[in-house]
Amino acid sequence: MFDLGLSKLAVIGVVALVVIGPERLPKVARTVGTLLGRAQRYLADVKAEVNREMQIDELRAVRDHARNAASSFESSVYGGLRQTEADLNAAFETSPASPDIVAGAHEQMAALPDAAPNPLRPARRDKWRRNVAQRQSATPMWFKSASRKRTRVQSGAARVARYRVR
Repeated sequence: MFDLGLSKLAVIGVVALVVIGPERLPKVARTVGTLLGRAQRYLADVKAEVNREMQIDELRAVRDHARNAASSFESSVYGGLRQTEADLNAAFETSPASPDIVAGAHEQMAALPDAAPNPLRPARRDKWRRNVAQRQSATPMWFKSASRKRTRVQSGAARVARYRVR
């Protein structure tokens, strides 16, 4: 921007010493220094803000690209499923299956409950697993006694009576 060499700075310093005077020159130099520092900090903040905005724009572009890719993948999957369903329905309608078999299959499908319990995971077993997790997360007694943590509720009077010197 400005081409300031050592010789030009020396000339500026001599002129400032003559014009301002030796008494006020240190105060003016401090003021100029603080103003230059503020200007540099302001420029750094502006640069950081611009960089942040550019990064946000790039992230938005990446997000939009990912959304478009996900929606195209979803539409291709659903299109394939619809095509397979249509092929299966066409094959089922043209199959030589008897109407009794078809009616029996529909009755069996209707007889199935909506939320059939899973025979591999009975409710009793889930309760046992919860209890195991609770037992494993419990604080051991040796730690409670070592850290003097109370394990039983005791009233103030009972505590005084228990620890009273006899």
